[in-house]
Amino acid sequence: MTAADFIKKLQLYNKPSVFNPWQDYDPECDIGPEAPVIRAANLQRYLELRKNAHFLFIAEGLGYQGGHFSGMAMTSERILLGCHPDVNPQAVLGDWDYKRTSNPNSASLNRTQKLYGFNEPTATVMWNTIARHELSPYDTVLWNIFPFHPYKEGNILSNRTPTGEELDVGIEYARMLMQLIPGMKVVAIGRKSQQTLGKYGVACDCVPHPSMGGANAFKAAVAALFAAQGGEANG
Repeated sequence: MTAADFIKKLQLYNKPSVFNPWQDYDPECDIGPEAPVIRAANLQRYLELRKNAHFLFIAEGLGYQGGHFSGMAMTSERILLGCHPDVNPQAVLGDWDYKRTSNPNSASLNRTQKLYGFNEPTATVMWNTIARHELSPYDTVLWNIFPFHPYKEGNILSNRTPTGEELDVGIEYARMLMQLIPGMKVVAIGRKSQQTLGKYGVACDCVPHPSMGGANAFKAAVAALFAAQGGEANG
């Protein structure tokens, strides 16, 4: 399986109150019909740069402030646009034609989002943590058990917890990803992720989720994880 093959499988998924960023087009919030094409290209580039990655961090579901518009888990559009003060877009996709997919003229976006794109706190903490430990950004893959964006009915710019049925579907994509890039150490972000991975027999370590005031605990846990690996993935 290639990264392109994997994305084609992702693009087949369709369900009410779920946004598939690599296939779906939202006329209100997307910049145009080309938006899912841009996001699919982003993800393919992201995976191809990380074909030898050592770490796979898995959270629960894609968020509207992150992967919904960037096409990549725990990665915000603002990072890609070079508008983030701490994260260089080169760390994500290298030398790439970076484009936004959110509509700067949409009434659903606030002024800051219109100017700089969407920003996700979890993405900020995650990318800053990778940089802090001098881990090559291409040595880490970020993902979600449910790789699509589940939202509350009638409000596409919202997040909801994936259902059990959605997690049953999502775990299959996680397994495909682990086949695409074999040998990665799986790290669950948060207890819900850990419990779901354990339910399906996926061995993993676990770190606290950085949201809801857990950023410091997350950073400390990741530091301990990398230290235990003896720096084998540095560089």
